[in-house]
Amino acid sequence: MRVLHLLLFMLVGCGAARVRRSRERDWAHHGASMFADLSVRELKAVRDYLHKLPELGLTDARSMPLTKNSILLIELHLPRKHDALKALDRGQAKPPREARVVVQFGNQAQPNVTEYVVSALPFPHSHRVKTFKRNKSIPFESRPMTFVEYNHMRRILEKITTQARTLLFETSGGFSFTNCTDRCLTFTDIAPRGLNVGERRSWVMLQKNVEGYFMHPIGFEVLVNHKDLDSEKWFVEKVWYNDQYFDSMEELVRKYEDGELVKVQLPEHDEEDLFSTYIPRGKSNSASDIHGPKFVQPQGPRYHVDGNFIEYSGWSFAYRVRSSAGLQIFDLRFNGERIAYEVGLQEAIAFYSGDTPAAMQTKFIDSGWAMGTSTFELAPGIDCPEIATFVDLYHYYDTDKPVHYKNALCIFELNTGIPLRRHFNTNNMGGYNFYGGLENNVLVLRATSTVYNYDYIWDFIFYQNGVMESKVSATGYIHATFLTPNGLNYGTKVYNHVLGNLHTHLIHYKVDFDISGRENSFESIDLKYVNFTNPWSPNDYIVQSKLHRTQHATERSAAFRFGKKMPRYFHFYNANEKNKWGHHKGYRIQLNSHAHSVLPRGVKEEKGVTWSRYPLAVTRHKDSETSSTSMYNQNDPWDPVVSFEDYIRDNENLENQDLVAWVTVGFLHVPHSEDIPNTATPGNSVGFFLRPFNFFDEDPSLASKSTVIVRQDKAGNPVVQRWTPARVGHCVSDQPFSYNGTYALV
Repeated sequence: MRVLHLLLFMLVGCGAARVRRSRERDWAHHGASMFADLSVRELKAVRDYLHKLPELGLTDARSMPLTKNSILLIELHLPRKHDALKALDRGQAKPPREARVVVQFGNQAQPNVTEYVVSALPFPHSHRVKTFKRNKSIPFESRPMTFVEYNHMRRILEKITTQARTLLFETSGGFSFTNCTDRCLTFTDIAPRGLNVGERRSWVMLQKNVEGYFMHPIGFEVLVNHKDLDSEKWFVEKVWYNDQYFDSMEELVRKYEDGELVKVQLPEHDEEDLFSTYIPRGKSNSASDIHGPKFVQPQGPRYHVDGNFIEYSGWSFAYRVRSSAGLQIFDLRFNGERIAYEVGLQEAIAFYSGDTPAAMQTKFIDSGWAMGTSTFELAPGIDCPEIATFVDLYHYYDTDKPVHYKNALCIFELNTGIPLRRHFNTNNMGGYNFYGGLENNVLVLRATSTVYNYDYIWDFIFYQNGVMESKVSATGYIHATFLTPNGLNYGTKVYNHVLGNLHTHLIHYKVDFDISGRENSFESIDLKYVNFTNPWSPNDYIVQSKLHRTQHATERSAAFRFGKKMPRYFHFYNANEKNKWGHHKGYRIQLNSHAHSVLPRGVKEEKGVTWSRYPLAVTRHKDSETSSTSMYNQNDPWDPVVSFEDYIRDNENLENQDLVAWVTVGFLHVPHSEDIPNTATPGNSVGFFLRPFNFFDEDPSLASKSTVIVRQDKAGNPVVQRWTPARVGHCVSDQPFSYNGTYALV
């Protein structure tokens, strides 16, 4: 009878667990759409609603005047976390969908930028002003550059270059900015746009407009003041030519014609010798008549995609691609249990050094260029495997209609080519006791951002053992300037007259942990040496490492500075939940990075990227602290709209709280000859892992049916034990798996 009761109890318990997991899955699926990017219908509805409001006086964004009121950006406005969790954890009604809208008011006495929250979609009927910490307003000068402003910039450059047509033609080897066909000049503008608050003046450098024009500076740079909303009042403040400064174009042209300066004369352009092209050159050691290895899915995909909701091997999550910043995931769960509410990209910066004015001014803050919108089409077989699921994206930025980006995100399962785990247990007699192994298949969620010259490949990677990896790989063209005698202090000569400028990439992420609930704590774990008498040999002593744990109870104590000694483990845990062995359920962050700070603390421009002081900082969750940066920090880093330092200044308590980890990764890039034609991904990938640390009772990948075990029978023959079909399929091999495992003298 006791056995019967026990069996009934176990059956009821298992049934209840299955019901609970099914319910949690349904709620996660139900809530995923809260985080979905706005649809085309919603984007148009928001646009039309605002355009009908007479008090806003909106006109088309692409109309030529700068003195106009227009929409710059429309994207999803996230719901408050508390409201979202009601849907995710209780299955309650989802909060109304809302839009974040950035409006540029240029047609008024005091131009400004205002953000609105428009509700409720898909039939908007109300709006409210979105505020920032300290009620910080958004200066008009901090707005991003737009298509229209670039058109006006091109017009003033036409005037400038017409004055110096002979100089530029002779300097560049037959190129000109106007009245050209296949030998045209183009330009690159530099940010931040000035040196102090309220300025809008940009250094612009000219380049040959050929394939890979980033690598073809001609030694001419000009500082244009374009603060006035009447582009006819824009003017040149400074000119730089071949390591010499001039106060005006007239001065430069006069001295050039009078032979008073050192001239540049680049060689005639040769299309056959274009060093910046991808066209193959040199001797290839690979056969060109056969393809390399390709991925296959013998029985089809093993992951499930429904809208923005994805499930794979115990994982489930929702995703979006935020127009202003990029890829984010929400409600990250493993076997139905939430690990994080949000993991998302915040910012990418590249701070340069150089000898030309454009190079020394270059401090790119990529959200200021709406890096989330530069998600262009992915190439099957190159950017993603041919077997991937490709997803289209839609953005509304600096436009009058939503823009469709085809195949801009991909999802695929990948065999990493290395086992998740394996062991060969020898019997030391030419045979073995057993061999066991599990292939390492992962799910990859990928998007890219091409922000001018650089291409960032953004990956979220999901492993079968409850590990998630966030990785960014950098490729694309280096930011090159004209080589000067002093230039080699700031980079490497990569071609005649071309300097590859040194720079530091930093990427910032947000990780909003919810480990078995919202009440989490944070500790770091390191090692300390201990020295004690050997208990089994009292005349000797033992020196070994001992765990040393530090509880970080406040935000300041949990903000780790670059340049300081870092603890080995960053451990986030729930003090109220334990696993089978009595350990607090937790996850840890493991950094894969070579990052360092980009500027000393206190430097003016550093105020716009105060998050770059910390490889890791931990704060309490607040709905008012959704992001560590803003798209306005690029053009006003001196008094930024969003300053991350404000988030930790109040030094709040972190024990048993809703915690957010802010992670900075990156690397130094000193360009080199092999960056021609452009930078390759190997060695240029950084990121971090979220790794379970006593979250489970054992490795959850034990549930995988892809495990293979081989033992020898009494006759020494291999006996294969597996839980998937013996034959993979004709596209891989018609032969069943085989393994011998013996070894012998020869």
